[in-house]
Parts: sequence; C-alpha cells; structure tokens
Amino acid sequence: MSGLIANALILFGVLLVVLGGVALLRLPDVLARANAATKAAGLGLASILAGAAVAIGTRDAYVKLGLAIVVQFITAPVAGHVLGRTAYRTDPAAATSFLVIDDLRPDPRADIDVAEASEGGPGPEGAPDTR
Repeated sequence: MSGLIANALILFGVLLVVLGGVALLRLPDVLARANAATKAAGLGLASILAGAAVAIGTRDAYVKLGLAIVVQFITAPVAGHVLGRTAYRTDPAAATSFLVIDDLRPDPRADIDVAEASEGGPGPEGAPDTR
C-alpha cells in the first residue's frame, strides 16, 4: 500500500514539474513565468520528496526529506520574488505589460516640491502650477 502512495505522490510531482516547465514556455511575461516556476515546480518537488520518503519508509528518510520540503517551501518563493523584482527594475515596461494594477509604480503625487509642501502653497509667484 505504501508503494502505491509513494508512486502516486511521485507521479503527481512529476506532472506538476512538467506543467511548470510548460508554463515557463507558454506564459507571456516574466512575472507570470516566475510565478509558475515557484508554485508548480515547488509543489511538484515537494510531492516528489514526500513520495520518496514514503517509498523509503524509515524515520530518517521522513525527517531528512521533510526538512528538504520545508527548505524548498521557504526558499522558492523568495527566489521567485527576487527574479520578479529584478525583472521589474531592469525593464518595468516589459515586466508589467500584462499587469492591470502596478503596485510598484512610483506615485505621481510623490513629486510635490519640498518647499511647496512645507509652505502649504504653490511655488514662487507667477510660477505655473505643474500638478
């Protein structure tokens, strides 16, 4: 019975890794690809490791492979975040071409002149209002 569970977990993991690989080829932008790589491949690897632990069946295997799963779940999202942030900072137009909401875009209201903000009014007399 444990062999059947192990094989099912490993097969499920392999399918998720393959699905993540296909998504890397098919998705349109860097951010979606990073998401596919971290979600599908991360869960797929965790499933493969869980299947290997069940197949081996010793307490030592459960502990070591369980620790590897935990490390995978901690490091994969961080790596995906770093890839996405680097792509955004390198070429924001290409990285955000499919985004509806861009939370990292600078706020245009943040460009208020410091003197204007401290005095509470517009700049020098006769200066055009640039807001």
